[in-house]
Amino acid sequence: MNKDEKPIPMGKRTRAFALKIIGLSARLPRSREGDVIGNQLLRSGTSIGANYAEADNSRSKAEFIAKAGDALREAAETIYWLELLKESEFFAVDVDGLRLEACELKAILASMIRNSRSS
Repeated sequence: MNKDEKPIPMGKRTRAFALKIIGLSARLPRSREGDVIGNQLLRSGTSIGANYAEADNSRSKAEFIAKAGDALREAAETIYWLELLKESEFFAVDVDGLRLEACELKAILASMIRNSRSS
């Protein structure tokens, strides 16, 4: 992003990420391995946005930190499943862009939590 671009609101960004995760999980092969990893990835990758939405609508700083923490943990889990897909010989899918986005979401969430705790 250059200095003239406005950052994408986190809610929209996590929703767009969830939609990409849904698309990836739909393209995984229908096999035991594909179903297990796809289901885990689908659950964690879509939970980031759901938990962020709860954090964004929280009633207190403590509630915000808890819900953002849940989103942070889901982002970390999503990164794990994406790395497993990449390293696996069973799946021929490109996950580099999604992994980068998941890492960025994780960093943003960690920063939000850190800033909330210090304010």
